[in-house]
Amino acid sequence: METRPLSSLTPGSRGVVAAILIPPAHRGRLLEMGLLVGTPIEVIRFAPLGDPVEIRIRGYNLSLRRHEAEQVMVRDA
Repeated sequence: METRPLSSLTPGSRGVVAAILIPPAHRGRLLEMGLLVGTPIEVIRFAPLGDPVEIRIRGYNLSLRRHEAEQVMVRDA
């Protein structure tokens, strides 16, 4: 199945986390917030300049920096 960066989705799009390419030293915070491989996500909105990206995950909204969203790979839900 094809994957693409989370940052390439449009608001309202849904997907499933397929891979997290962020280096392990910086990945812990995202894992603690529930961003795990296999987790369904929905893109809520992008800030006016594209940074940050707001997603809905596990029933709550989470904002990611654009450079983080570019390293989270998703597949279609």
